[in-house]
Amino acid sequence: MNLLSFLGIEISPDKKWYISFKKRFFKLIGLLLILLVVILLGLAKYSTTPSFCKSCHIMKPYYDAWKNSKHNNVACVECHYPPGEPKTILWKKFQALSQVAKYVTRTYSSKPYAEIEDTSCLRVGCHSTRLLEGKITTKKGIMFNHRHHLTEERRGRHLRCTSCHSQMVVGKHVEVTWDTCYLCHFKGKKTARDINPIGGCISCHKVPETDFTIGNIVYNHKNFVSAKGKDVSCKKCHLDVIQGDGEAPQERCYTCHNQPEKLQKYNDLKFIHEQHITKRNVACFHCHKEMRHSITTISKKEMTSLNCAKCHTDKHTGVQQIYKGIGAKGVPDMPSAMYLANVDCVGCHISEQIHGNTKFDGSTYKYKEDACVKCHGEKYTGLVLEWKKILNDALDEINSKSKIAEDLVKSIPKNSTDFNNANTLLSDVRYNIQFISEKRGLHNIYYSVQILQVANKSLDKIGNLLKKELPSMNENILINGRFCMTMCHSKLNIKIPSETVKYGNKIMPHLKHLEAGLDCISCHEFGQHKDVRLKMSKKECRQCHEL
Repeated sequence: MNLLSFLGIEISPDKKWYISFKKRFFKLIGLLLILLVVILLGLAKYSTTPSFCKSCHIMKPYYDAWKNSKHNNVACVECHYPPGEPKTILWKKFQALSQVAKYVTRTYSSKPYAEIEDTSCLRVGCHSTRLLEGKITTKKGIMFNHRHHLTEERRGRHLRCTSCHSQMVVGKHVEVTWDTCYLCHFKGKKTARDINPIGGCISCHKVPETDFTIGNIVYNHKNFVSAKGKDVSCKKCHLDVIQGDGEAPQERCYTCHNQPEKLQKYNDLKFIHEQHITKRNVACFHCHKEMRHSITTISKKEMTSLNCAKCHTDKHTGVQQIYKGIGAKGVPDMPSAMYLANVDCVGCHISEQIHGNTKFDGSTYKYKEDACVKCHGEKYTGLVLEWKKILNDALDEINSKSKIAEDLVKSIPKNSTDFNNANTLLSDVRYNIQFISEKRGLHNIYYSVQILQVANKSLDKIGNLLKKELPSMNENILINGRFCMTMCHSKLNIKIPSETVKYGNKIMPHLKHLEAGLDCISCHEFGQHKDVRLKMSKKECRQCHEL
């Protein structure tokens, strides 16, 4: 059997077999061509699907990020192939085939890079109306306007969609890269005590309207930021919200470039940004170090963002300790409420004081009462000066008592147990008194009061130990606990507890106890501000009352 017989072609003397063979041959070729076209079209269609993209294992992280993103119903080519001229699409197809060839020949990079043109984002059916929406508010509460960022130059740079919606974030896909926003708005905008972000704070943030609690105190921004006669700026409290400097080290250029003529362009910022951002959509953090923008928690922040110790060695350590409520002996930590609220030194030290006769001597800032009034209102006028006088009077009184105790300790044998015990107590008293005196106890008046009370108790212990009576300080309001009413509440028109209060299931005549001469600390123990606990037990109450 030959081929012609196999094909069913009979050989006849008139050569009709040739005509039959020719027809069937071309039919077969036609079917094969149609089949080939269908296969090619199928492959072409499949090559535009995300499944084809993930067939290269280096694309899996990007595929997974896409699959879990808001764009998971949009095929990769819809963004990576810009709409428009066929030659552009053909060029992109050629680039894609080149990547396939590199993958097959194992000459690919482990970090593939692809550009997304603005036209892909702003095409009809996608985000074509984005620029017309005006100001929007993100889920993070940030107010933003696409039109200003995409149609106008920002800091001399023409931004692209991917400048903020980075496609290079591992684990995410074309989502907002907030660090890019921080880099533009904050880089070079923080100098010492001044923070001047582009557009200001409230161009991006709304003033919070809800109450919030710090320590035991409830605050609301409207009482400070927009209150009549106050209008406190955000940076008065939020001074440490910017971390990092966003610099672009020259050594990062070497990861992409090795031509000397390109490296010499390092300082030509306009050229650099035009080539990398406007023309090639390079993510900012290929070149720049990251910047952060957040309100840090008290456990993670340093006292000040400026390292004053570089020049003023150990000059403010004690002040910082007082403000933080640490450092005293025998006293539990008790940070100032203002410290817990992140109020930095510049919140109160607002008056510039020039040292010397020339402007080259430098300057520092001192406390000014306007700072209290600005935040808290006119009722705080004169309050701090009165605190200062009351604290200084108490220090003078306890210093006198301490000197008497010191003379008593000197009069007993140095090797005795009483001397050692009394001297240990006296050493702590001296330290605590000096701690308040030299470290500006006014920076945390509540902590200073606790220190004085502990020091006074220690001096009384020395007197009991040596069987000598030392002068009593029970009439001093910082010692007897009446300082809350005298130093603050009466000045601010805050009422003291009502005439009667409930204790257990009994009604107790609170005011009568005060009129009888009992001090606040007779019944109460003071912790943090507004943390006043009853230390008396029913057993102790029965010494005077029948319960």
